[in-house]
Amino acid sequence: MTKPPEKKTAAKKSPAKKRAAKKAPMSPQALAREMMRLLTERLGPDELIMPEDVNALINSLSGPSPNDRLSDAEADAKDEAQQIAFDAMEAESEAEARKLAKRALRLDPDCVDALVVINDLDARSTREKIEGLQKAVAAGERSLGAKFIRENTGHFWMLIETRPYMRAMAQLAGALFAEGLNLDAIRLYEKMLELNLNDNQGVRDPLLGAYLAVKDLDGAGRLLKKYEDDAMANFAWGRVLERFLAGDLAGASTALKKARKANRFVELYMTAQKPIPKQIPEMYSPGSEEEAVLCMDGVGRAWAQHKEAVFWLLDQQEADGRRGIPSKAALKRVPVAGKKLQ
Repeated sequence: MTKPPEKKTAAKKSPAKKRAAKKAPMSPQALAREMMRLLTERLGPDELIMPEDVNALINSLSGPSPNDRLSDAEADAKDEAQQIAFDAMEAESEAEARKLAKRALRLDPDCVDALVVINDLDARSTREKIEGLQKAVAAGERSLGAKFIRENTGHFWMLIETRPYMRAMAQLAGALFAEGLNLDAIRLYEKMLELNLNDNQGVRDPLLGAYLAVKDLDGAGRLLKKYEDDAMANFAWGRVLERFLAGDLAGASTALKKARKANRFVELYMTAQKPIPKQIPEMYSPGSEEEAVLCMDGVGRAWAQHKEAVFWLLDQQEADGRRGIPSKAALKRVPVAGKKLQ
């Protein structure tokens, strides 16, 4: 009796393999169409489209994804949640933002941008804001997964999927820095630089301020050396303070001349000759007042922690014959950064 032939059934593909198959290399034409569709959807409402964003999108479309380990349904839910979160970020009313963010979280409880939106709406104190941001960052780590983080450390911003996580980390570090929790902020900023060596978010500016606030001259020195070509106001005025705190007054004087050329407005804010605007500008150009305001939000906080450095700056003004403020008592009008808890 002839044995009937066995039925050959195809082996079931795991969710990761199925999704990997979907990520087969795209033709140039298909890639171009997909990029045009996704550029406005996946970058986020506040992000301008730059050449680096195009490269990041190409990497995200053609390389491994943190969603590869998920089923198709789970991955689609996460993608849909992210798009709804973007809508929540652009909502015209708090009610609409809350409604959309909650809808996103029903699809994906770890949707970072939606968690940040809810936190912005519900946090009633700085402590609650920080705790909410910590939860959003933790959700981002879960969503990306340890393997994805490990394999892509160094170029995070160049993968679109990492950006909600990196944005939440920046907000958390900024909140810690503003509260004077400098050591906690330093650890987070250092982690961000490790994840994204290119520092597309500019976290080196507040990191330098945090180093100087706690007088970590080794950390400040390493950062200044690493970005020695950075001639913007924050680093120029940071070099002055670093030299002063190191006891190198001659070096501080030399750095001061360069800092004044980089941005003359910083000195006016530093010595209370101009009131510091409450609103942080969204745009700036080198040497502008807007850049000076951003500088005061960076290393300016460190200068405020070291009043002796500001006294020295006033003495330099007097020695140079510059028109300074009539009395050092006016320094009381200079806001002190945070509560100097660390």
